[in-house]
Amino acid sequence: MDAGAQDDGIPTPPATAADMAHGDKTRGAPGPRALLLEARDVPLGGVRGMEVHRSLPQRDLPMVGAWCFLDRFGPQIARMRVEPHPHIGLQTVTWPFVGEVRHRDAIGSDVVISRGVLNIMTSGAGISHSEYSVGDGEVPLDALQLWVALPDSRRHGARDFERIDNLPTVHLAGAEATVVVGTFATVASPAKMYTPIVGAEIRIQAGATTALPLNPAWEHALVGITGAPTVEAGSDAGEITLADQNLLYLGTSRDTVTVRATSDATLFLLGGEPFEDDIVMWWNFVARSHDEVVQAREEWEASADRFGHVVGHGDDRIPAPPLPSVRLTPRRRRV
Repeated sequence: MDAGAQDDGIPTPPATAADMAHGDKTRGAPGPRALLLEARDVPLGGVRGMEVHRSLPQRDLPMVGAWCFLDRFGPQIARMRVEPHPHIGLQTVTWPFVGEVRHRDAIGSDVVISRGVLNIMTSGAGISHSEYSVGDGEVPLDALQLWVALPDSRRHGARDFERIDNLPTVHLAGAEATVVVGTFATVASPAKMYTPIVGAEIRIQAGATTALPLNPAWEHALVGITGAPTVEAGSDAGEITLADQNLLYLGTSRDTVTVRATSDATLFLLGGEPFEDDIVMWWNFVARSHDEVVQAREEWEASADRFGHVVGHGDDRIPAPPLPSVRLTPRRRRV
């Protein structure tokens, strides 16, 4: 369930004077924040007619730790047909809520993922893959698709793929968390990641109030999935209702955050060490410069070996969109 491959991308505007004035001060986002950001609808037309709600990147918040992209598909009834498309410099993390999706990629993976199963693909220097809903007709679908930017030490490396079930859980007062990737409350997911990170689904019982432990050296955000829980965001911000799809950015320097649910609620916790580099993200590529993006696009259009070949699709593939008329530059945070 890879929205970036269907979207023309979000061209990154040149850094403004305000961006440059903030410089490194904003990169690490020091101190707690309470910034509520609404997801935007991204039209993915054609025969799929997929509904996609994008929480990251935001204009003022391009990343949370190494997390640089978050789409939610659904809940909806749809037929997914995402033909082969490329990636560089990232890991795709697919976390389903409803439905089954068949994943095929250039290293020979051919698996069906469903609720409770993590699908994580590491592009390294380049990979291609496809994703189809199971069956010929429209089916119920709902999932998160997230991207994690790879650090410089790994982004030029080999392709990889993992399919993981039986992920660890953490029991809290009135809540339970599945540790999808990274570490939460000292419990670690077996997924192979390359930066200090956390991604966890948290389910809170109706009427419960629970404290989520956080690493104060990391930045964090909460994403509403169902139930619109209330987050105690601090003395200045007070209580904030986290509606479905919205993202609440919490900044750094918090060792806990308290969440209250009047009805059964689910949210997703994102977090990690502030990322080491500014990134340039365009279409399905996470790079460090405009020139890297140009080269990757040219190689995809030329069917270069860099991205491999997805068996079972013949010559079908998604062509790269045109590049914008301006040079792509890193989008720096403004919060």
